[in-house]
Amino acid sequence: MAGRSAYPSESFDLDRLATPIGIALLVTDAEGALRALDWEDYEHRMRELLRLHYGAVELRERAAAAAVKAALSGYFDGDLAQLASIAWRVAGTPFQRKVWTALAQIPVGTTQSYGALAARLDMPKAVRAVGHANGSNPISVVLPCHRLIGADGSLVKYGGGLERKRWLLRHEGVEV
Repeated sequence: MAGRSAYPSESFDLDRLATPIGIALLVTDAEGALRALDWEDYEHRMRELLRLHYGAVELRERAAAAAVKAALSGYFDGDLAQLASIAWRVAGTPFQRKVWTALAQIPVGTTQSYGALAARLDMPKAVRAVGHANGSNPISVVLPCHRLIGADGSLVKYGGGLERKRWLLRHEGVEV
């Protein structure tokens, strides 16, 4: 039908949370699950990722679930285990979802190289693909893409900027 999107339109709620490293944008669904977390200065990228993953998306200014905000605030206040309590949901390709699920399994206070993550997924030659999927991660911090580092231990590529990545890793007890 002419003029109709290939995707049904999605409606999500958009809220903001002040953190020590900037204003976090929180996108949640009707059940309160986190669909995206990005930084206010990267809102355009977040909206583009939402469009790529869900098609036409309407974002309504509405408070995120209290539990999500409390858990994120707790994390930023030093209770690092709080991230595990946040319900999240992602779209993306099956490969992207596999990478993002693996990110959530990297323990707080540790890092992993892109190559080690690819190997853990039984795809040791897919280092670049893992890096690309990591770069398309819509839920920063909760799906901890900041815990991925270069094979030589260097900080590489973080969608929210390397200063935020450095802060997050130090906050979790990783010396960088």
